[in-house]
Amino acid sequence: MKPYLDAVRETLETGTRKPNRTGVDTISTFNINYEIDLRKGFPLLTTKQISWKNIVIENLWFLSGKTDIGLLKKHDCRFWDPWADEKGKVPSAYGNFWRHFPLPNNQTNDQIAYIIGQLRDNPMSRRMLVSAWAPGNAQSSALPPCHALWVVNVQLDESGEPLVCLHLTQRSCDVALGVPYNIAGYSFLLELLSRFSGIPAGVFGHTLIDAHIYTSKADGTMAEYDHIPGLKQQLKREPRPLPTLEISSEIKSLEDIEQLLSLDTDEIMSKFILHNYNPHPAINFKVAV
Repeated sequence: MKPYLDAVRETLETGTRKPNRTGVDTISTFNINYEIDLRKGFPLLTTKQISWKNIVIENLWFLSGKTDIGLLKKHDCRFWDPWADEKGKVPSAYGNFWRHFPLPNNQTNDQIAYIIGQLRDNPMSRRMLVSAWAPGNAQSSALPPCHALWVVNVQLDESGEPLVCLHLTQRSCDVALGVPYNIAGYSFLLELLSRFSGIPAGVFGHTLIDAHIYTSKADGTMAEYDHIPGLKQQLKREPRPLPTLEISSEIKSLEDIEQLLSLDTDEIMSKFILHNYNPHPAINFKVAV
């Protein structure tokens, strides 16, 4: 996970103090780019423990297209709770626009189905883009999509064999808390697209537009939100070998994913086994809402 640790260093070294909507200051820098080759292992951070269950359940929720957080609550995933309304719905939920992007004629477009169809029928297309940013929603949302859009692209390896790759453009990037989940979550999506299309997974590319680290105020207040000490602790830890991901042979299509939603947590996780994940101990960071 050298690309992530390098992003931490770059933000710490080049970032400047900025105020933001949360009231907690950040150290922020602009336009960090890196890529991670999934052929070298699954990129789940090893310098601190990350919840694999939360990554799987969150991304299955995205793929479901649902806006209510019932599925998350069922599996004890609480990270979207602050953004849900009184009805338990998140109007700007990523999956809603992935699966039901609003069109001018009051119909919707299923972008995920389109991507899967293109990978099967027209894999060299340069138009496989998924947008979570619907301006009419995003401009008035309490939390508009941070990972605004992603693009799928098939490249050829040294032997001329195809590899399916994915690039995420992220407008707002919480380096300590969010980015490790974003890396693993979109790499998980890439592995699923690989399974659905039969094309091996290649590179995950990531653009961090506003990469920021939450920190205490200049006068020392709000120290409970200071993420810098925990990140510096990670930089002192030696990264460990990456785990490998085994997806059940039963998972072959998007429809198979949808059928998982009624299962209990252990049944779902049995379909997505992470082998040899041996991280350093967890480091807790307080969320700035």
